[in-house]
Parts: sequence; structure tokens; C-alpha cells
Amino acid sequence: MENTIYCLVPKTYWERWADREHYLPRDYEQEGFIHATKGDELLGKVANRVYASFEGELLVLVVDEKKSSSPIKYEEAKDGLLYPHIYGPLNREAIVDVKRMQRKEESWSIGPSINS
Repeated sequence: MENTIYCLVPKTYWERWADREHYLPRDYEQEGFIHATKGDELLGKVANRVYASFEGELLVLVVDEKKSSSPIKYEEAKDGLLYPHIYGPLNREAIVDVKRMQRKEESWSIGPSINS
């Protein structure tokens, strides 16, 4: 979907936010924005880089950019690619799905919805 972006989150951390009106990651205070990616391929690359040694369950928040109440800016990262950054809390209405990330042979990929 054209307006879809992704936010990775460990399941144990997401469970603390699942019933709230908005979501903020652990590093929000330090970073000043919420990291996101666009497209399944880039999502996999980021998950493999950031969560390479992560042993727990990893989820991905599926976000509709048009429903976000906080501004989203596409900014260049160290790898030269543009990433969406959400400057403010991520409102519940913008999270249209939550999916599991699946690891196969040391590589992460997007899986099914947690509600299925």
C-alpha cells in the first residue's frame, strides 16, 4: 500500500502500549522521533541490522501515514536511503495492523497479523 510505513517493536515492549491512545518507542526521548521504514525489503534489511542478535518476539506496526496525527518527514540516514521519521506520538488510529516478524536462517521477514 502506498501510504504504509512500518515501525519495529519487541513484543514485550509493545504489550505495555497496546491499550493506550498512542505509542512511543524506548528511544524517543533521545532521538526526538519514531524510526520507521517503507516497503517490505527495507523492513527486512533494517530488522536484520538492528535486531540481528535479538532473541525475543519481534512485531511490526503497520502504519497508515495519512492517519498519523504527528508529522512524518522522509530523511536521509547514514546508509544514504530515505526513511520516514514520525515527529510525535503515533496515534492508535494510524496503526492499521500489527504483524509478527519471522526469522528464518538468521534473516527477518514480515509475517502474519497477530490477530490471525
